[in-house]
Amino acid sequence: MELLIMAAGMGSRFGGLKQIEPVGPNGEFIIDYSVYDAKKAGFDKVVFIIKEENYELFKETIGKRVEPHMEVDYVFQKMEDIPEFVNIPETRVKPWGTAQAIYEAKDKITGPFLVINADDFYGRDSYFVARDFLQSDVEDKYSTIGYKAKNTMTKNGSVKRGVIKEDNGNLLSITESKLEYVSDKIIAKSLETGNEFEVDKEDLVSMNMLTFDPSIFPFIKKRMDIFFKENENNLDSCEFLIPIEMERAIEEGKKVKVLNTNANWYGITYREDLEEVKNAINEMIERGDYPYNLWS
Repeated sequence: MELLIMAAGMGSRFGGLKQIEPVGPNGEFIIDYSVYDAKKAGFDKVVFIIKEENYELFKETIGKRVEPHMEVDYVFQKMEDIPEFVNIPETRVKPWGTAQAIYEAKDKITGPFLVINADDFYGRDSYFVARDFLQSDVEDKYSTIGYKAKNTMTKNGSVKRGVIKEDNGNLLSITESKLEYVSDKIIAKSLETGNEFEVDKEDLVSMNMLTFDPSIFPFIKKRMDIFFKENENNLDSCEFLIPIEMERAIEEGKKVKVLNTNANWYGITYREDLEEVKNAINEMIERGDYPYNLWS
């Protein structure tokens, strides 16, 4: 099984390249713990999606630690890897989004695979949940791992989450939203409509931990042409996002499952979150979940 890690984000709110911020006692990054957990669950290959200018930095940090334990490969998310008819505006600075990032790996992925964000600590249970699904006899290997909203929040500001609507374990929609604690309640604001609504702490949200099979690549290619034609007047800021394209896949008859995990999510959305993540990892080390020297 293969693991695809999206690590080309800018990390603007954190104020730097947060994917390589040490969080472990020996300089380990969140990605180290993600790969370690994936290996425990039976994944044997990891593909990193990165910016080309960060290649040497990633290879000399993550790569040299992981290569003795798993097969490692890299792909670059490039601004120009889009349909030829698109004229990229000079004002465009961001990558095109998660759907385009995943598409960049089309020549490196050979079977069912798991997608994660580089700067999210997903918890080991989620990798086993994903593994069991990928190894099942379900025809469509499309899924999102659903986290309880309360297990994904920070007290340092708002966070982006995909609020899940499901029916008997089948995904109906993912509403990309900004979530924030207001008093003791979780209030969401849809990024598309601006509508506000309350999210129960037990409700499920998507953290871009997703499973697919290679049929996703021609689907994204087809959708990419449509996306850029629809956004020809919005090319400086539009985003080609995988949760939205998963909904389009559902409309075309694909079944997308919602897989539940009780794991706690940790991430560094804001610099103030860093200490909390370090403390959580230290507690897990003391509990015996991880060795003190992760890769030794």
